[in-house]
Amino acid sequence: MTTVVAGILMLGFLVFVHELGHFAVAKMCGVKVLKFSIGFGPKLVSYRYGETEYLICIVPLGGYVQMLGEGSGTEGEASLEATGDHDRSFAAKPVSRRLAIVGAGPLMNLILPLLILPISFMIGVQMPTYVEQPACIGYVLPDSDAARGGFVAGDCLLAVNGTPIEHWNAANLRFVSEAGSPLLFDVSRDGRQVQLLLPADNNSLEGMQGLGLMPDLAARIGGMAPGMAADQAGIQIGDQILRIDGHPVSSWYDLRELIQQTQGAPVDVLVARDGRDFSVVMIPEQREVDGDFLLGVAPLHELELKRFGPVAAFREGAAKTGELIELTIVFIQKLFTGNVSAKNIGGPITVVQVAGQAAQTDIAAILTVLAFISIQLGILNLLPIPILDGGHILFYLFELITRRPVSLRAREIAQQVGLAMLLMLMVLAFYNDIIRLWG
Repeated sequence: MTTVVAGILMLGFLVFVHELGHFAVAKMCGVKVLKFSIGFGPKLVSYRYGETEYLICIVPLGGYVQMLGEGSGTEGEASLEATGDHDRSFAAKPVSRRLAIVGAGPLMNLILPLLILPISFMIGVQMPTYVEQPACIGYVLPDSDAARGGFVAGDCLLAVNGTPIEHWNAANLRFVSEAGSPLLFDVSRDGRQVQLLLPADNNSLEGMQGLGLMPDLAARIGGMAPGMAADQAGIQIGDQILRIDGHPVSSWYDLRELIQQTQGAPVDVLVARDGRDFSVVMIPEQREVDGDFLLGVAPLHELELKRFGPVAAFREGAAKTGELIELTIVFIQKLFTGNVSAKNIGGPITVVQVAGQAAQTDIAAILTVLAFISIQLGILNLLPIPILDGGHILFYLFELITRRPVSLRAREIAQQVGLAMLLMLMVLAFYNDIIRLWG
């Protein structure tokens, strides 16, 4: 419940930032703002200050700023007739000002990361140590795309589709950019260079681990499930497993394979702790969902706290913002061209989950997730779909170029088409969210 509440609050903050952009520029342009709402539907709280009513509504999936004369046709005319504030209506403003007001919301979402990511980098970001190390493979998942493509443990990536790869993070970014395309790898193996090819239908959108390429990971304990075999045997965080029934364990992946081979029989486990070795006996438990045998342990991921000074933090924040914008645009482009499956679309439930999980960690993680979601909201609203900000911007650009507005009939039809498209997108996003939730 705490995760859900935290996620809704974070999403509400991003909606507030978006609508604040519309509100602030409307005020600067002399437009009368009637309502500033976070959420839709029946109002939970309302407060009138000056000429504007501020609301928090029951459905926390967006918001709106209602301006005088914003409605089309008789609705807009009626609101003007009732107030007489013709000069302060949205419709009476030059098209350049209307463009500025509409574009200010998405722009605020794109600017926000430039403000909060540097703070995150100054506070300090916890990063797995391997992400900035050479992209050398510690393990290849059986039956994965990488295994079928010929990868073996020990391979080091040199280039992907001709682009040099310096480290794991660069490889992940390149994979997302190339999602839906064949991947040609230049790989260093045993002192020689080989090339490997993966077909277009790969899982590169999920990065190296989506392909089945795993980093080198020692069999050190980073977490335990209460009451399961490891917990009952007295295993502690930081312990390293050396052998299972006499078989050496060189990585976490060896540990997993050896446990599956036991088929639930008691195993003798050699453990290293504080410079001494000792043996314990554990009985793996079988999981009902997939039949895997488990000791109830999770790996210890080595993390590095990276902290930057103000200038370097701003530089890193700007670079990260550009990187996230590029990845989001690439994803949307590949989604529309069919190179990426629509199953990857996430809706409000996924957003709340991701935001809520980040809220349970630290400030730096919260700011990073806020920046990522803010960029996605900003770019999504800029899509040229009627009913979204991008659709309105398209209408006003047409008016700016042709010196005449789009006809009322054309706008009404476009709004209906846009609403239908948005509803279909929302249904798909909710469906994906529910599948992920139950999955």
